[in-house]
Amino acid sequence: MSKVYMRHGGLLTLDMLPPGARARVVRIDAGIRAMRRIVEMGITPGAVVEVVMSYGGPILVRVRGTVIAIGRGIARRILVEPLTP
Repeated sequence: MSKVYMRHGGLLTLDMLPPGARARVVRIDAGIRAMRRIVEMGITPGAVVEVVMSYGGPILVRVRGTVIAIGRGIARRILVEPLTP
């Protein structure tokens, strides 16, 4: 089990999820500007996200029926709880 996983009380950051994984957003650890940007993309606590693609560059996630690209730095600020398939 990774140190990051344990540090966040069993939660993962969005960038840690593999393609195809679904998770519920639990918390966003970001400053005011980054938080506003994340929320404007539709990523809010309680929202379900699905990782569409995650291969080195930005992460593609589906949220509220729309696929968006998120940089890894932003994705590391989004704490999620994986959903079982």
